[in-house]
Amino acid sequence: MNWNTSSAFTPVGLALRGPATHKIVCTLGAAAHILIKDWPSDDGEEYVAAVKACVDAISGQIAPEQFREALLRAADEAGIAALTVVHR
Repeated sequence: MNWNTSSAFTPVGLALRGPATHKIVCTLGAAAHILIKDWPSDDGEEYVAAVKACVDAISGQIAPEQFREALLRAADEAGIAALTVVHR
């Protein structure tokens, strides 16, 4: 399992509501944590697809970039602003 793969997908900045307002997601483990602990709603169709895609990426069944796309769709569904983070 690849919980802490940091270069597997392009990092995503998320503007969440509540106490954990701004997060940069660059590992599958961090993404799993945010989806389970910090996500504002757990009943959206894209949210459920993102959770499944995260598990699939961690277990190596799909590419991490495929998970990233699912995460972006879930963020859009939840009204969460998402930005691509560019490292210099």
